[in-house]
Amino acid sequence: MWQPEPGWERLPGAGPSTWGVWRTHEGGEPVVVKRLVAPDPYDPAAALAIHDVNHWRRAAEVALSGVVATSPGVRGARLVRADEDEGGITLVHAWVAPHPPTGLWLADRLGAFAGTELGGHAWLARDQLRTRLGLVERRGGWTLLARTPIADVSHHLWERRASWLDACDGLPQVAQHGDPSIPNAPGRDGDVALAVDWAHLGTGPVGADLGYLSLSTREEFDPMLDAYVAALPAGCAERDQVLLGAAVTAVYTALTRVDWALRRVADGEGALAGKFRHPAVAPYIRAMQRQVRLLELLIG
Repeated sequence: MWQPEPGWERLPGAGPSTWGVWRTHEGGEPVVVKRLVAPDPYDPAAALAIHDVNHWRRAAEVALSGVVATSPGVRGARLVRADEDEGGITLVHAWVAPHPPTGLWLADRLGAFAGTELGGHAWLARDQLRTRLGLVERRGGWTLLARTPIADVSHHLWERRASWLDACDGLPQVAQHGDPSIPNAPGRDGDVALAVDWAHLGTGPVGADLGYLSLSTREEFDPMLDAYVAALPAGCAERDQVLLGAAVTAVYTALTRVDWALRRVADGEGALAGKFRHPAVAPYIRAMQRQVRLLELLIG
């Protein structure tokens, strides 16, 4: 059974298929080791379609394909090696020296990345937001938000989710990192952001990456919108199209995260309203509150 070597430094970073991430040295070079675990036949993950947002092999497929090795705007760290065994895949990438970007600069770089030609790989993620909301639907919807002061708003948006998803399907479909954030873009090489965690790489509505990014930055949304639009390839999309893709992604993701966070603490003692300031909930509520303008755009 695969095990990390003694002395490896454990790093944050995990997901449904990621056992762990470590920093070490190999051949005198600082590297990052990521272990992907193959699902067993009884794991629901084993039945996921290859294009599903949670397909377990995607990070390895991205690394081995080299599709983001020279992409504009945002690139992946250099792959040192990839080893596969019956239990999973071990990826070794060059260490990315920390140089955290601003949200404004990363928005610009994501706009440039949207023009990347990813090719026709079957493993590229598709329908990411639709898939995630489908999981919420199978759990009964935003049940905890129905017990909060935004119950009417969340109910209205939940009932209209299909129409907004269809509207996003009609937008230009572009390359997207799928989970852009400051921690996932720790370095830079000149005018290129060096990103990690490519497990959700795929195509989606223009502006979707911007919407995800806006949930984890301190900058105001409009300047980031302007930066993203300015960096898009000529003729790719109009500003209003980017705004729509970003708004739907940001609002529905923010509300889903708040509902998920409330689920984690709801069974504890006390009223639900008293848990809005819980450290496991408050950051998601603050992120949602910063989306008021986009939320009002969707409410109409």
